[in-house]
Formats: sequence, structure tokens, C-alpha cells
Amino acid sequence: MARSLQSDPTSFMPVGALYAILAYGSWGLLPIYWKFFAQVPAVEVLSHRMIWSAVLLIAVLWLQNRRAEFWRVWQPQYLRALLLTAGLLAFNWGLYIYGVNTDRVVETSLGYFINPLVNVLLGFVVLKERLYRGQQIAVLLAGLGVAYFVWQFGAVPWIALGLAFSFAFYGLLRKVVAVAPMAGLAVETLLITPVALAIVGYGASTGTGHWNTSWTLNWLFIGCGIVTSFPLLWFNNAAKRLRLSTLGFFQYLAPSLQLILGVFLYHEPFTQTHAITFGLIWTALAVYSLTAWHIQRVS
Repeated sequence: MARSLQSDPTSFMPVGALYAILAYGSWGLLPIYWKFFAQVPAVEVLSHRMIWSAVLLIAVLWLQNRRAEFWRVWQPQYLRALLLTAGLLAFNWGLYIYGVNTDRVVETSLGYFINPLVNVLLGFVVLKERLYRGQQIAVLLAGLGVAYFVWQFGAVPWIALGLAFSFAFYGLLRKVVAVAPMAGLAVETLLITPVALAIVGYGASTGTGHWNTSWTLNWLFIGCGIVTSFPLLWFNNAAKRLRLSTLGFFQYLAPSLQLILGVFLYHEPFTQTHAITFGLIWTALAVYSLTAWHIQRVS
């Protein structure tokens, strides 16, 4: 059976779709997990996420006999870039946890809806990639959506924009650094781990931290590594089995679930302004997706 699956790539499609749903579905439901840390500062939660993610990712690489892949990353030309991407990743993760635990799940979902369009914009500005007419319209619509939000509320959705741009810059830099995704992430979390350990250690020594205050909280801290690593493993499996364009459609599952949680589970406000802003963003994403599909079809 395994031999027949390997010989027929199309047989991987259902399995690949399942992995994609598991990955993006998990990311979409993450606010539920972070809400368990409502009384814990975002920096402390982030520190534990970095520490336990590093432990789990390295363990997975060892168990999969990918040690050579891990050690290959420890070269000066890679480490300089990964130190920068690690900083962007820490900022993104920390901002997301902060957004969730300050009751702004709807705004975090807006950030991840905008992210693909920011990727297109950075590709045009930094990598000099061609910006097709449909992509130009999509970026313009997204810009109008954000501008309308600012005009109506008199405030910049800085959490949404911070998440969108930090992750877009992270993706851009990782694109030009030739390291394997899993090994690269393991090294990134490991590079931040000394700072994370210092923060956790300071909290323990001064009594301001939350480690060892209860067994439940300890297990939740350790679980930060699990909720980070498993979706990444599922994503990697999905990426191996699905075309990039197919995988791209699944990415909207995560912010959609976040939006549903924010509105219906956590009862965050969703006003007419939100509806118009999201409507413009969703229209932009539809135009962007149709353009990407057309480009791949004719190429």
C-alpha cells in the first residue's frame, strides 16, 4: 500500500488536505490556549513558548535522525540572518499573545488576513517581483480597508499591522536564507532561549513569575512547545503533499477561526466599521487568490 501511494502523487491529496486542516485549524484555535494565561504577562508566556519549542523541535529533529540538518545551520552566514529572523518571530509571537489576552482577537485575525497581501507588496518592493494588475487591485483594496478603519475609529490597528508586517518580513528573510524550515526554527528558538531563561529565572528569583505556582500552569507552560511544534509538523507534511497554490487557500482558515472565536466565543465588538474593513480585505483576498490561480494556470 505504501508503495502504491508513493507511485501515485494524487493519492497524497486527501492526506495533504487533512494535514493542512490540522495545521491551520490549530493555528486558528490558538487563542483558546493563550486565554489560559490571561493573568500572566505576555513576555513570560512568550519566554516559555520559546524555551519549550526549542526543546521539542530539537527532540523531533533528533528522533527523525535529522541531526546533520540541524548542525548545518550553525554557520556564521546563516546565524547572522537567523538572529534577525528570531527577533522578528519573537516579536510576532509576543504581540499575538498580547493581542489575544487584551481581548483583541478580532484585530489579530485582521492581521493574518492582511499578511498575504503584505507579502505581495514586499515581494514587489524588495525582491522587484512583478506586480500583476489583480495583485495591484488587491493591495489597494487592503489599503483602503485599513484607511477606513483608521478614519472611523481614529486609531491605527497597530496589532493587526504589527502582526502582518513582522510575519511578512520574517517570511521574506527566511525565503532568502537557504536553511530547512524545521531546523531553522529550532535554531531561532534556541537563539532566543538564553534571554527567555533569564526572564523566567528573574521571575522565579523575585517571586514575580508564575512558574511553579501551580502544576496546572506548569503543564500549560510546557504545552506551549506542543501547540507550537505539532502544527508546524503538520504544515510541513501538508507542504510536501499539496501544490503551493492549493496550500495557499487553506491559510485563510486560521484567521477565519480566530475571527469566529473573537466575535462569538469572546463577544468582542464587531461593528459596521469592522464589517466594511473586513469586507474590503476579503474582497482583496478573493482578487489576489483568483489572480494567483490564473497566473499558475497560464504559466
